[in-house]
Amino acid sequence: MTRPEEIKGARVSVIGAARSGISVARLLKRQGAEVFVSDRKPVEESQKEIEKLNQEGIPFEFGKHSERVLDADFIVVSPGVPDNSEIMRSAIARGLMVYSELEAASWYCRAPIIAITGTNGKTTTTALTGKIFENSGRKVAVAGNIGFPLSDFVMDLNEDSIAVVETSSFQLDHIETFKPKVGVWLNVQPDHLDRYENYDAYIFAKTMMFKNQDSRDFAVYNNDDRIVRKYCDNLLSIKVPFSLSEVLQQGAYTRNGKVYIALNNNEEYVIDPSDIRIRGVHNLYNSLAAIISAYVMGVPVEIISKTLREFKGVEHRLEPVRELEGVKYVNDSKATNVDAVWYALGSFESPIVLIAGGKDKGNDYSPLYEPVKKKVRAMILIGAAADRMFKEFSDKTKCIMASTMEDAVKKARDAALPGDVVLLSPACASFDMFHDYEHRGREFKKAVMEL
Repeated sequence: MTRPEEIKGARVSVIGAARSGISVARLLKRQGAEVFVSDRKPVEESQKEIEKLNQEGIPFEFGKHSERVLDADFIVVSPGVPDNSEIMRSAIARGLMVYSELEAASWYCRAPIIAITGTNGKTTTTALTGKIFENSGRKVAVAGNIGFPLSDFVMDLNEDSIAVVETSSFQLDHIETFKPKVGVWLNVQPDHLDRYENYDAYIFAKTMMFKNQDSRDFAVYNNDDRIVRKYCDNLLSIKVPFSLSEVLQQGAYTRNGKVYIALNNNEEYVIDPSDIRIRGVHNLYNSLAAIISAYVMGVPVEIISKTLREFKGVEHRLEPVRELEGVKYVNDSKATNVDAVWYALGSFESPIVLIAGGKDKGNDYSPLYEPVKKKVRAMILIGAAADRMFKEFSDKTKCIMASTMEDAVKKARDAALPGDVVLLSPACASFDMFHDYEHRGREFKKAVMEL
C-alpha cells in the first residue's frame, strides 16, 4: 500500500501526458517523488504538454514507451491507456503496482469525497451536486472525469471542504485505498466494450466505487436499475437509494408527483419535479442522486431545492445552441453510448434530425431502432462507425453520409423542417475525428453558428 509519507524519493512513472497525467506528475513531484512521464503521442503534436513538463522540471519521453517507464517503484496510468496495451502488460507482468490518477490524488485529499459513477448522467449530477454545495457556502472542488483532475485541487482542500468527483470506470480500474464518503452509482448499461473483456467486467469496474467504504460512509444508488440494486444489496456502507417507481423507507423518491427524501425516520418534501430546471426523466434521476448526496452531508433542503430551480445543466449535454428558420440545434456530444442517445431522443416531442457516429465502442444499436423509427426524420452519419450505422438504420429512417462536422451540420439543415430539432447525439466515442467529446461539441456549435 502506497501512502503519502512513502512518496518522497519514490521513482514514479506516469503513463499518458493528457490533463490528468500532467496534473498527477506535478502533484507527486512536489511531494518529493522522482517522476518520469511517458506518452506515445508524437513529439510534434505534444508541444503544449512538453512546455508544461519543462516548466515543472519533469523528465519525459514522447512518441514511444521505453524501458525507462518500467524502472519505477510504481506506475500511475492515465484513464485513456488500456490495460491491454503493450506497456501496461509489461508493467503488470513485472509485478509493478499500477494506480489511477484518482487513487494517487486521494492520498492527499483531506476533504470528504463525493464520488459519482454510472454509464450516463455523471457529468450533470457532478456539476449539480457541486453547485448545491457551493450555494451552501462550502469550499468545493468539482473534479475528475468532468475535465479537471482531482490532483489539481487536493492540496488546497481541508476537512471543511468538499470534493465532488466524477469517476469513470477507467479511473476506478486501478484504485487501492480510494474511499469516498459518499459513493453514487447512477445506472449501468453496456458501454466501453472495446476496453473491457465483457459487460460483467465493465459492471465490476463500477462496483470498485464502494470497495473501501465502511459503516460510516454512504452508498447512493439507483434502486430502479436492477443490476445496480443487485450489486448494492450487500454493501457495508449506509444505503440511501433513489427511485421513481416506489416510495422508499430511506432515500429519495416521488410520491403523489412530488419529490421527498427520507433519512433516519425523518421525511422532508424537496421539490415539485416541474420546478426542476433540467428536463427529462434521466435528469430527474440525476437530481434525486444529487439531493441525497447533499442531504446526507448536512445541506438544508431549502438550499437543495433552490439550486434545482436554478441549475441550467452542463455544456455538451442536451445544450441548446441556436434556433434558425424555426429549427432548434442541440449539442449532446457527451452522449457517447446508446443509452444516452435513447434518453436524448425521448427528451423531444418534435421530429429530430440526428447527427450520429464516431468511434464504435462495440455498441448494440438495437435499443435505438424503435425511437429512431418513430422520432427521427433523418440521420446524418459521420466517422468510423458511419458505414455500420448506415446498415443498421437505413431501413428505419433516411440515412445521409457526411465527411466532416461542418458537412454534417449543413446536411442536417437541408433535411430539417421548421419545428424540427437538429440533435448531435453521437452514440460513439469521438477519438476517430476529434480530441474528445468537448472538441466535437465545440466544432458542432461553431458549424451551427456559421450557418
